[in-house]
Amino acid sequence: MDPVRTSILIGARREQVFDFLADIANHVAFTDHFLRDWHLTRERSVGLGAGARFRVRAPGMRFSWGDVTFTEVRPPHLIVEEGRMGKGNRIATRGVYELVEGPGATTRVTFTFQSRPVMLSDRIAEALGGRRWVARMQRRALWRLRDLMEAMHAPEHRGAAQALAGAVGGAGAGVLKRVTVADG
Repeated sequence: MDPVRTSILIGARREQVFDFLADIANHVAFTDHFLRDWHLTRERSVGLGAGARFRVRAPGMRFSWGDVTFTEVRPPHLIVEEGRMGKGNRIATRGVYELVEGPGATTRVTFTFQSRPVMLSDRIAEALGGRRWVARMQRRALWRLRDLMEAMHAPEHRGAAQALAGAVGGAGAGVLKRVTVADG
C-alpha cells in the first residue's frame, strides 16, 4: 500500500504529546476502535524496542493479528514503528509519527502508515477498499488522540488549537485538515 498520511493539530506542547506517544501502552486509548485485545510484547512499554500485539478489526479480515515495535524514537519529534500482520505475519507494516511544534502551545501530529503485501490476494484486498478504511481509522484515531491530549492538558492549553484553527480557516478545533493517499 502506498503511504496513507493523516495530520491533525493538537492543543498541547510537543513534548507532552511525544511523551504520551512514546509509551505504546497509551496507544490503546486512541486506537481501540479498530485495534483490540492489546498485549505488550516487552515488559518496558516506553521508547526504543517497546512493542505490542493486537487484533485488527477490519471488514473481511480473516487473519486479524498484528504487531508493532518502536524501531526509532527521536525525542521530541519522531517515532517509527515497524510491524507485521495478516496470514502468517507476511504483510510488513511501517507507521511514522512526526511531531512539529506549532504556534502557541500546539503540536502538528502527522501519522503515515504503509504496508507491503507479499501475495496477490493481499494486494487485491488493499485495492478493494483497504486504503480508504485505513485512512478513515487513522483519522478517527488522531481525533481521539487530540481529544485525550487536550483533556489531559486542558487548564494550560484550552482553546489554543480552536483559536488557531479558527484564525487559519475557521474549520474548528483541531479539525483534520488533510488525509493524503499517495497516487490515489
